[in-house]
Amino acid sequence: MDFDPFAPDVRCNPYPYFAQLRNYSPVYWMESLQSWAITRYEDVAYVAKNTQIFSSAPIIPAILGELNPVPEVNWLISTDPPAHQPLRKLVNKAFTPRMVAALEPRIREIAAQLLDRVEPGGDFDFVRDFATPLPMMVIAEMLGVDAQRHRDFKHWSDDMLRLTGGAVPPGELPLLRQSVDDMRSHFEQVIDERRGQPKDDLITALVRAEDENHALTGREVLAMCVLLLIAGNETTTNLLGNTAFTLLSHPAALARVRANPALVPQMIEEILRYESPVQAIFRLTTCDARIAGRAIPAASRVLIFYGSANRDERQFANPDTFDLERNPQDHLAFGFGIHYCLGAPLARLEAKVAVDAFLRRLPQAHLREPRAQWVDSFVVRGPKTLPLAIGPA
Repeated sequence: MDFDPFAPDVRCNPYPYFAQLRNYSPVYWMESLQSWAITRYEDVAYVAKNTQIFSSAPIIPAILGELNPVPEVNWLISTDPPAHQPLRKLVNKAFTPRMVAALEPRIREIAAQLLDRVEPGGDFDFVRDFATPLPMMVIAEMLGVDAQRHRDFKHWSDDMLRLTGGAVPPGELPLLRQSVDDMRSHFEQVIDERRGQPKDDLITALVRAEDENHALTGREVLAMCVLLLIAGNETTTNLLGNTAFTLLSHPAALARVRANPALVPQMIEEILRYESPVQAIFRLTTCDARIAGRAIPAASRVLIFYGSANRDERQFANPDTFDLERNPQDHLAFGFGIHYCLGAPLARLEAKVAVDAFLRRLPQAHLREPRAQWVDSFVVRGPKTLPLAIGPA
């Protein structure tokens, strides 16, 4: 078969292609990306776990290329052991479970404020009006960014995502470069301000993070701010969009969740498996390797497809069925191993609050269109827009 992740049909629905790859070519050379595609659950987990063979170093260069806003340092997501552990330990000090749990009242308040704007019979797009502003406002407030800059935050995040959609037309590069420069300048200014005037926010916590005479450098704090902006914004937007689209496309499941809100946490886990917000991530072989009997030379780029692994029939029975009873605790939507997503607890919390508020406040909401238009990226997956009707169907 010919598999190109940039092809429109693949972006629209990659899962039939993933199934063919898993069954007939689980280690597949993608000419368009000059990378090996790894699609079976067991192999994806193996690559993610064995960092000594499969380095995380190419993630940021492969995705952002020359528009990397902080090229001077290795980002946490692109750092291998032994450098990874102390950096992760420092960041963990600024991102504790207690800090995340304490956000729930504010997240509920933001969700209520957004839904207060919805008018019966009015124009309501779930992605534009709810799934996008909710995580953007949460991560912006966590970082300590002025509310007046929220629109800039979204603009910067969108531009970073634009870089994952394939080759950028030369005419767009100057605008993207300006966006990257503006984002970097803003964060540099805020980081400098927090050193002299600390506040109760995440940037201050990152600036103060210190352990055994080692602290985060200014550039490392800057890289973390950008990473949190992208990962804490875009991926959660896609999780919320995927949740709404999947639930509203499965009326029986929607009715069960409405009748029994206690199902929401396990429903979110099934959404994470069924429509993984992060579909793929890069690795680089540090030596000759072998996966599923296929030899992969040293210094080869490898792309592990979480979206495919989470639909692997060897791991999940009837994987293309959305099943509320499944509660798949072994899905790979947040990664695996040392790079397991730092923000997973926050994403789960935001999704739970959002679903609770949406089901309670908009009990008659339904899709205006049966199909979704998906974001222009093979790295992440979520609907671009999701117009809803608020009254009876």
